[in-house]
Amino acid sequence: MDRMLFTAMSGANQALEQQAVVANNLANVVTPGFRSQLVEMQSSPVAGEGLPTRVSVVANGLGVDWTEGPIVHTDRALDVALGENGLLAVQTADGKEAYTRRGDLQVDGTGAMTVGGRPVIGDGGPITVPLGSEITLGSDGTISVRELGMEPRGLSPVGRLKMVSALPGTLQAGTDGLFRALPDGNGTVQPLPADETMRVTPGALEGSNVSPTSAMVAMIDNSRRYEMQMKAISTADENAKTANSLLSLQG
Repeated sequence: MDRMLFTAMSGANQALEQQAVVANNLANVVTPGFRSQLVEMQSSPVAGEGLPTRVSVVANGLGVDWTEGPIVHTDRALDVALGENGLLAVQTADGKEAYTRRGDLQVDGTGAMTVGGRPVIGDGGPITVPLGSEITLGSDGTISVRELGMEPRGLSPVGRLKMVSALPGTLQAGTDGLFRALPDGNGTVQPLPADETMRVTPGALEGSNVSPTSAMVAMIDNSRRYEMQMKAISTADENAKTANSLLSLQG
């Protein structure tokens, strides 16, 4: 096979990987707290005799742009904007703990507090509040409620949001938009400890840090790069056919 195909095939695959990530970023341009994702690529030598100088590109996971998004004041009681390097703990479908910057909290029909459809974890596990109650969030993540029939000042604490602090690059980004702790030397993933000093801003939301203009430019660039690589593959195929026809004429 023509060596040119290795390089072109690698480039086309890279463009597709990047296009998928850019499309996901565009889909989350209005998702609160969303962090723009990046494709991490690395060079990989092409195995085979006579190809010591040939390398291809392979995806090495997802990276994250940790730039903070704009803060918008909503005055909604269940909206919270997290401080720098702060994340909320949520429970995934498999019962494990993950983390998010998203702060648009909701209460479902059972009284469970959720964000993005996932249960929010507090100091005692997933948080639940009495249905129909008025909810107030403190800057330290304390959740207080005033149930129906109670006096206006009759607030009762029901829990506290579990907030963790993590520096950029110390968490593993998932394709579901959540972040997870890195495994230790034994391959075990331990939940991060709560940061008691972390504070939130109630009545505000951090927006997505995705720039629609930059994402659209990246999508066009990836599309053109893919077309260029496919043209190179087509050219290599035509060269091979021409060479075969010349050999058949000489025979």
